[in-house]
Amino acid sequence: MSPQIGYLINILALLMKYLILSLVTVFIFGCVSQKKYDDLLSEKLGLEKNLTNAQDSLETAIADISRLRKQVENLKSDTAGLGGYIRKDRKKFNALQKEHQQLQTYYDNLLNNSGQLNRDLAEQQERLLTLKENLEQTKKLLDDRESKVKELEDVLAKKDAAVLGLKKKIADALLNFKENDLTVTVKNGKVYVSLAEQLLFKSGSTVVDSKGVNALKQLASAIKDQNDINIMVEGHTDAVPISGTSQYLKDNWDLSTLRATSITRILTEAGIDTERVTAAGRGEYFPVASNENASGRQKNRRTEIIITPNLDEIFEILETN
Repeated sequence: MSPQIGYLINILALLMKYLILSLVTVFIFGCVSQKKYDDLLSEKLGLEKNLTNAQDSLETAIADISRLRKQVENLKSDTAGLGGYIRKDRKKFNALQKEHQQLQTYYDNLLNNSGQLNRDLAEQQERLLTLKENLEQTKKLLDDRESKVKELEDVLAKKDAAVLGLKKKIADALLNFKENDLTVTVKNGKVYVSLAEQLLFKSGSTVVDSKGVNALKQLASAIKDQNDINIMVEGHTDAVPISGTSQYLKDNWDLSTLRATSITRILTEAGIDTERVTAAGRGEYFPVASNENASGRQKNRRTEIIITPNLDEIFEILETN
């Protein structure tokens, strides 16, 4: 109960008590003096006025109480809402506090491991430095090799051009011979002059016919001034054994070798440097066709003059690698 309400109640109680006493007095004594009566009347009027004022104050107090009760209810509702917010905020706070503890633990672990991490970082930096040096060295080696490859490609291109030029020069020099007697081709960077047996030798003979001598001299005339070539004369036969043997001619191998030697002598006598010519006999072991028929055996009976450009420059480039 508020102090204001208690005050009003006390006033009302006193007024009631006073009126009752006044009435009792009048009742007992029957009559009073005019002055006393007037005083009592005046006091009564004052009390009535006070009572009216007290009633007004009471009504105001009741209205205030009603308003305050509404405010209290609103405050209770607001307090309940604030309690919910507080509980949510406390829950968030607890979660943040837990996360903070985890981060603190992680941070402490990082501090404890920082020494190892620094050592690992130093090792990685050292490895990276070594790798960088290796890459620079590798790049230098690759640049050098690229330069060598370019140089080698240039030399090979020149050699290929020279071989093609040599092939044309030889073909032009031997243009008056039939294709089935003589062919000029390029294989693996070399010029192959293949001369059929019927152009050079009679069957089983190692003596070159005059027509063959003429072809060889024309060939020698075309290449004798080429100082940057080497010449291999290879004799080849079919697989049919020779009909007669001697001290120096026992089989097809001997026959192919002696034929290569005979051709080599003609070439050198025609002006080719002996240091650049090699004679070799292949016998029947490198056929170009089947030995089961006459056509194939005829193709196998041949002499191949293989002209190879000097590859010293190429070998020098390769050796510097």
